[in-house]
Amino acid sequence: MAFRNLKRLAHNARTEYEWDKKLKIRTCGHVYNREDDTHYAYEPTPYTVLERLKESQWIRPEDRVVDYGSGKGRVGFYLNHEIGCRVTGVEFNPDVYRKALDNLASFPARDKGIEFLCQKAEEYSVEDQDIFYFFNPFSVLILQKVLGRIRESIYADPRPVRLFFYYPGDEYLSYLMTLPDALFVDEIDCQDLFPGKNSRERILVFEM
Repeated sequence: MAFRNLKRLAHNARTEYEWDKKLKIRTCGHVYNREDDTHYAYEPTPYTVLERLKESQWIRPEDRVVDYGSGKGRVGFYLNHEIGCRVTGVEFNPDVYRKALDNLASFPARDKGIEFLCQKAEEYSVEDQDIFYFFNPFSVLILQKVLGRIRESIYADPRPVRLFFYYPGDEYLSYLMTLPDALFVDEIDCQDLFPGKNSRERILVFEM
């Protein structure tokens, strides 16, 4: 995964640090090392994008969320604090995972409703969650296996689920458009949040 333009990231740096301070966590910055060719380096979803996601009202307090490639936990902390939903973060990198646990310890919510697991995404057994969030955490090969796990859960417990893909690349898009059981339902445009025009600044919403 190519990192987003650093000048555009710096555009909202103040907002990033203000939100971290409000939530009493530390999620700013990047982890540039890649574990291998299938697991990509950590980069947090900008808070302005998460605010746009919240405003879309696609996620509700009663939802249960899985954040794949959860990193230091920003998505989970924000959604739990601002919407009230329960979140499970699945992270492959043990060093980044430990930072998420540090953040969980300092996060001020009384009944936190957040958990982090250190394991491969394709090995995580989906339970009754209905929201799944991806910010290019891994290759399409792993995505295929993860969606297989989600399908298994739907077969065992029939329910509508939604998939959210932030900053999708061509490889993800090409694959998603071939899936007969994934219906594209919305695009949350985020291009206006950053300088310049970048068509990847969006969240695509699919239903299964």
